[in-house]
Amino acid sequence: MTLWLGLAGLIIAGLASYAGYLLFKLYQQTQRHKAFIARAERLQEEGIKQRNANIMESVLIIAQAGKQDECDMSEISIRLYKLMEVLQGELQVDFAAQYPAMYELYQVVKDMPRGDSRRTLEKKERMKLDMIRMKAEARLVDDIKVELDRILVANVTA
Repeated sequence: MTLWLGLAGLIIAGLASYAGYLLFKLYQQTQRHKAFIARAERLQEEGIKQRNANIMESVLIIAQAGKQDECDMSEISIRLYKLMEVLQGELQVDFAAQYPAMYELYQVVKDMPRGDSRRTLEKKERMKLDMIRMKAEARLVDDIKVELDRILVANVTA
C-alpha cells in the first residue's frame, strides 16, 4: 500500500511539475504576444504620423498656391478635401465644419467632369458648367482665402 501511495505521489508530483512547466511556457508566450502587439501598435502609430506629415506637406503647398492665385479655387477645394478626408488620428478634420466655403465649392464642382471627360462635352455644356463654377468661385473666393490663411497659420504654429 505504501508503495502504491508513493508511486501515486510521484505521478502527481510529476504531473504538477509538468503543469507548472506548461503554465510557465504559457506565461512566456503571453508576454511575447503582448510585446509583439505593443510593437505593432507603435509601428502603426509611427506610420500614421509619417503619412499625416506627408499629407500635411501637400496641404500646405496647395494652400500656398491658392493664396498666390496659382490655381483655381475649385481645384484647390477638390484637392484639399480629398487630402484632408484621409488624415488620421489627432489630425482628423471635419472639413465641412472647419472649412465651410471650400466645402461648399467642393460640393458644387465635385461631380463636374475634368480632364479628358471634360473635353468630350459639347461647348455649350462646358460653358454652362464653367459659368456655374465661376459664379461659385467668385462668391466664395474671399472666404476661401481666409480659410487658406487658417490652414497656413495653424500649420506654422503647430
